[in-house]
Amino acid sequence: MLYRVTNIITFVLLAVLLALHNLWAPLPWWIFALLLAGYTAILVWGSMSIAAGFYLPVTCKVNTAEKVVALTFDDGPQGSFTPQVLDILAAQHAPAAFFCIGKNIEANEPLLQRMHAEGHLLGNHSYSHHFWFDLFGAGQMLEELRLTDTLIENATGLRPRFFRPPYGVTNPNLRKAVTRGGYFPLGWNIRSLDTIARKEEELLHRIISRLQPGSIILLHDSMDITVKILPALIEGIRSKGYAIARIDKILNVPAYV
Repeated sequence: MLYRVTNIITFVLLAVLLALHNLWAPLPWWIFALLLAGYTAILVWGSMSIAAGFYLPVTCKVNTAEKVVALTFDDGPQGSFTPQVLDILAAQHAPAAFFCIGKNIEANEPLLQRMHAEGHLLGNHSYSHHFWFDLFGAGQMLEELRLTDTLIENATGLRPRFFRPPYGVTNPNLRKAVTRGGYFPLGWNIRSLDTIARKEEELLHRIISRLQPGSIILLHDSMDITVKILPALIEGIRSKGYAIARIDKILNVPAYV
């Protein structure tokens, strides 16, 4: 949020100074076009960079010296891969957070019940995860979030507090929806890119080489490659001296309303 305020003030002051200068000595039109283009570029960057906190503060890493990290999975529940992910986590005694898409919950309620029963956190990842979700109005965004909350609550009796924005995109409308709904927005500082990864060893190296105390790791329980590397990933994390804990426990923030 500080970035946003600072940049707005900077660009407004610069625009005023250029306008005053233009009254005294006309400036080329492209100077004003360049200013507008630069400002637009910063707004786009602020929307796409979840860790910047440009439009709203989002926790992307825990401020701790303790060697502990959190596993998080997006886009489930998914009938083929989510059960396999849960099997591995159970065998490895590794807790995680699952950010669920509302439309994927329907007909997969037993998977949510299993997640909760096995000690994992349930979070909100919107209802549709629509490609144009970031262009929705604040009211429509909040409607999606509340619908997903209801589906999770109907399946488990729990109403989630944690929310992860689809695609990690933030904007003023999302800020309004998150604020009105009282959500705790969560990002990541290690983006695995498991949705596009093709080589297991490269994916493992990408994650393990970026480990830091308090890291939040973004994975997806909708990818075959994630299932394949998960046992080795957990082993690799622990071999580096890191513990794996649920993100709400690390942050000491209530998981549910």
